[in-house]
Amino acid sequence: MYSYPSAADKCQTCKLNFMLQLPRFLAFLLLLTISASAQSRIDCNAVKSRILGKLVHYCVLLPPSYNSAPANRSPQRYPVLYFLHGLGENEQTLFKTGGWNLIEDLRQQHKIGDFLIVTPEANATFYVNSADGKVRYRDFFLQEFIPYIETTYRIRRERKARAITGISMGGYGALRFAFAHPEMFSAVSAQSAALITDSPKELDAALRAGTPLGRLLGSVFGNPINVAHWNENNPFLLARKNRVGIGNLAIYFNCGRDDEYGFEAGAAALDKQLQEEHVKHEFHLYPGNHSASYFGAHIGEVMEFHSKMFGAEK
Repeated sequence: MYSYPSAADKCQTCKLNFMLQLPRFLAFLLLLTISASAQSRIDCNAVKSRILGKLVHYCVLLPPSYNSAPANRSPQRYPVLYFLHGLGENEQTLFKTGGWNLIEDLRQQHKIGDFLIVTPEANATFYVNSADGKVRYRDFFLQEFIPYIETTYRIRRERKARAITGISMGGYGALRFAFAHPEMFSAVSAQSAALITDSPKELDAALRAGTPLGRLLGSVFGNPINVAHWNENNPFLLARKNRVGIGNLAIYFNCGRDDEYGFEAGAAALDKQLQEEHVKHEFHLYPGNHSASYFGAHIGEVMEFHSKMFGAEK
């Protein structure tokens, strides 16, 4: 005859089941803790610029280890990669278009190490001072923004721990900053950089025709083009002028073969110039156009390039 378990027996059975399940439960809690601590964090804020006379927004991607230093150790300081967005984009674009997930995947696969990624807002400045002097973005970036970031976040301030990259207009800006100031940056990269091989005279014709590119360049470089200002910010001329200094830079750039703006011609011209001047660099001309899908397909190798240069490779 079957006898039902007593209340005491039920209690003992519950305790036994709990003890048997406890290791699995603790393992589950540990997994949750590890997963939470393994996530990067995006810090978006704004800095008040005296030079620009306004707030400039920015975002910083902090690696998972940034807030997980042991209590008995001094907090770690990190390398920093400045990421310059393209025309019509902003400081959040990298993280809103799948960049965050891609970078997380690279970290989890141990393809990149831990470094900060900083994305400043730049509007349509081309990351230079305007020809009329009204918008001094270059001065803001060098004199205010970098010092602000390096005092606000735990960043190593030596040259070898500072690098810069960008897409399209941001690629132009990254090359321009690094070629003009190789003493500040250890590495530079660019995707589909807005490298224009037309002369100022040819660009003036575009201005007179009222093309979108002409109007855009006119607001930054003058209408007609201010030749001295154009040359001062020309990455080709800066690379030639500072070829000894940029010889100490790690340089990487790529472009799509079917770029709608013809920037593949500028990328090929820069590749040729650097080869002729015996400046070590890495260049790739890939299938593709000037699109988010192209940038997304190759941004992983950009991150791996910089991680390797920081000495944080697998």
